Amino acid sequence: MTDSVQHVAESFGLLLIIFLPLERLFTATRQGVLRRGFWADLCYFLGQYLLWNTPVVIAILWAHAQMEHLPLASMREAFGAWPWWQQFLVAFFVSDCAIYWAHRWQHNNKFLWRFHRVHHTAERMDWLAAHREHPLDNLYTRTVENVPLLLLGFPMHTIAGFAVFRGMWAIFIHSNTTLSPGPLRYLIGAPRLHHWHHAIEKKGQVNFANLSPLMDLMFGTYYDPRRMPAQVGIQEPFARNYVMALIEPMVPQRWQFWR
Repeated sequence: MTDSVQHVAESFGLLLIIFLPLERLFTATRQGVLRRGFWADLCYFLGQYLLWNTPVVIAILWAHAQMEHLPLASMREAFGAWPWWQQFLVAFFVSDCAIYWAHRWQHNNKFLWRFHRVHHTAERMDWLAAHREHPLDNLYTRTVENVPLLLLGFPMHTIAGFAVFRGMWAIFIHSNTTLSPGPLRYLIGAPRLHHWHHAIEKKGQVNFANLSPLMDLMFGTYYDPRRMPAQVGIQEPFARNYVMALIEPMVPQRWQFWR
C-alpha cells in the first residue's frame, strides 16, 4: 500500500511539474489552480491511480490471453514482416478509428452516455480534469483502443508504451493551454479542439478523435473556430460528490432522489 501511495504521489508531482508551467505560460482560460471542481477531480485522479487502473490492466491481459486462441497466426506473421514504421502507422490509424467510433457511440447511445457524461461534467478544463472518468467508462475506452493492437499481435510491452503515450496525450488535450501544432493541426490534435468537444455550445457532437483529427475530417465532425469555447460542461443535473457520481449511472433516474 505504501508503494502504491508513493507511486501516486510521484505521478501527481511529475504531471504537476510538466503541466502547471505550460498552463501558466500558455494559458487558455484564466482560472486558479484550486478552481471549481478541483477537489472532485483530485478524487477522480486518486481513484483512477489507486483503484481503477488495476481492473483495466487485468481486462486487457485477459483479452490478450483469449486472442491467443483465435486463428490469427497467418495475419500476425504477415503484419510482423512489415517495416516498423508501417506497423506503427497501421496500428495508429486502426486504433484511432476504433476509438473515434466508440467515442461517438458514447455520445449517441443512452446507456453508454450515462457513464460517459461523468467525464463531461467538468466545468473547468485543465490537466487534472482529464482524470474525471467513471471507471466503467474508462474500462470501455481502454479496451476499445487496445483491441486492434492485440489482434495485430503487438507485444504487451509495446501496447503498454502506447497506452502511456495515449494517456499523456489525453491529459495534454484537456490542459488549459493554447498550444497548437500550427500547420500540422489537421494531423495532430490540440487542446482547443478537445475543449470544443466539451463545450456546452456544441453538446459534445464535434471533435471525437483522440490523437489525430483525421477521423473527424473524414466523417464530418471536425470543428475549429480558432478560439476557445466560452463554457464547457453539460446542462443536465449531475451528482457533484465523487462517490455519488460513480453510483448515479448505475441507478435508474426515477430512483435518483438526490437530483
